[in-house]
Amino acid sequence: MRWNPQTRALLIGASLVCLACVPSLPAQTAAPAPTPEAAVARWNGNGMLPAYDRSAQLVESTAILIPNLSRAGEPLLAQAKQAVLNLNSNGGSQNAMEVHRLNAALRGYLQLLDSMEKPFPLPETTEKQVAELRSLFLRLDAWEMELLRRNQASLRGSDRDNFARYREANAKLSAPNAKSPRVVFMGDSITDSWRLEEYFPGYDFVNRGISGQMTGHMLGRFQRDVIDLHPAAMLILAGTNDIANAVPSEVIESNFESMFDLADKHRIKVIVATVMPVSDYAEGRGMRFIQTQRRSPSRIAALNIWLKQEAARRHYKIVDYYTALADNTGALRKEFSDDGLHPNAAGYRAIAPLAIAAIRDVVKLPAH
Repeated sequence: MRWNPQTRALLIGASLVCLACVPSLPAQTAAPAPTPEAAVARWNGNGMLPAYDRSAQLVESTAILIPNLSRAGEPLLAQAKQAVLNLNSNGGSQNAMEVHRLNAALRGYLQLLDSMEKPFPLPETTEKQVAELRSLFLRLDAWEMELLRRNQASLRGSDRDNFARYREANAKLSAPNAKSPRVVFMGDSITDSWRLEEYFPGYDFVNRGISGQMTGHMLGRFQRDVIDLHPAAMLILAGTNDIANAVPSEVIESNFESMFDLADKHRIKVIVATVMPVSDYAEGRGMRFIQTQRRSPSRIAALNIWLKQEAARRHYKIVDYYTALADNTGALRKEFSDDGLHPNAAGYRAIAPLAIAAIRDVVKLPAH
């Protein structure tokens, strides 16, 4: 059949309209070659910080450039941003749970992007950003698997609770002197960084803090680093790292109860320190200094309530570091910390009198 020029033009126009209605296929970008396991094994959390940040930036920028994607992808963007914030916070860069949350958001976003109608062809800038996001996702997915491998290796390892840290020091420690009762300070980095010999000269105060540890680690080494040292008393400060790693409250409480039971069995008097407040006053130094994102003030408050109740039930002494260090908003006072988490010299000076007073209430210390 022969068409006149006017009819032919109408048919061509209709065909173009129909083609425009067909959803565009996702841009086929070449996936990067699988990353060799040896290379992934050399990666570290701090080196991955730019990748975390960039992935969230790409989700935000591509969503803006593709119609209707911004609103549909808003929950996934919020999830990605929160995960990146947590990963950038102090000590969070190798948190496998947060990497998983970020990857879940990226995976969901890419699936949403692929399912939506898009302009055809995509603007060159957008296409490049989508390709970069796909590449970053594959890299972060490999990193998540590496973190899981490292965690499993740590759990299978011979020293999960870091017995080696104080093995030599414990062996060299002399027997306690009845005239100067020994007190073990058990804890995490806050205790680890406390130079007890400078703040409490002349006393047999033994520091057994280990940076980064949670209550489960402390329970694991309790025999070696507390009981075997035959102290008259123990001052324990723990829990902030459990909260930062999303350990359930009942697990934290169970770990404390087990350590308390062991101390009672071995007639070690217990002084319980409340968990210190945190703050975001140092946030100008970077996202990793926004402490309240990983260490929820409400969870700190709830744990402190439980610690006070349990101490009262067991007739233990409480030393309330939290109240001494908090400002009127409940945050760690700016002058007491340089990073919003760890006490500085002024912070340690503020809690030292509280610690020695609590110890004097439970054991007879020599006069100085």
